[in-house]
Amino acid sequence: MELKKMIAESDKVQVYESDGKCVKVFKDPDEPKSVVLYEALTHTRVEETGFARIPQFEEIVKIDGKWAIIYEHIAGKTLEQLMKENPAKIDSYLDKMVDLQIEINSLHSAKVSRLTDYLKRSIEGLDMIDDVKKYDLLTRLNSMPKHIKLCHGDFAPDNIIVNDDGVFIVDWLKAKQGNASADIAKTYINFCLKHHTEWAEKYLKLYCNKTGTSVEYVHDWLPIVAAAQLKFRRPEQRELLLTWIDVADYR
Repeated sequence: MELKKMIAESDKVQVYESDGKCVKVFKDPDEPKSVVLYEALTHTRVEETGFARIPQFEEIVKIDGKWAIIYEHIAGKTLEQLMKENPAKIDSYLDKMVDLQIEINSLHSAKVSRLTDYLKRSIEGLDMIDDVKKYDLLTRLNSMPKHIKLCHGDFAPDNIIVNDDGVFIVDWLKAKQGNASADIAKTYINFCLKHHTEWAEKYLKLYCNKTGTSVEYVHDWLPIVAAAQLKFRRPEQRELLLTWIDVADYR
């Protein structure tokens, strides 16, 4: 397969558009097969919920010795691009984004991994916070209501594609079943990490107003979700994430 136009890149993958397909290539030739298969399996399990706003998984291949996952290509602009191009419409975009996330959270898949298990493992594996904070975070996590709602895990404007056919959500690697307020907390953190604190606050209030959820309840998830984000060891995020992790003084 000839890789033509690169449309996205992260630390671990490069994403290409090629002959109407979206080709996600893992940069490391030694990327474990389990990681590649897990992403494809999670994606297909989301497809099985009947959710229509998702590109279809097609196949796993090797390209120049590197693993690649091939999806249906969804043309269009990301919501992040639209927000930059039309700042006067931010409130409208945030409102529609909240509706999309509520739609996702209304779905269920018993086959998708549990969010609480992922958060627990992430916190237990941290070596940059002391054992007292780790214990506090795990105690808080254990006390939170256990739900089985579908959570995207990285619901952000750059993972939302808009075109004439509608709106589509991509990058389901971190999808889990769990508490929707944890998913909202992750979106809130995503906005803050990109220096859009005002958008984060508007988004949280919109979500809480539409769902009857208290802002304080979502706040209770912030230290837990921020701690899990620390596992990725991104220096530019560390300081801000740590400000949410002091459980005793957060509220």
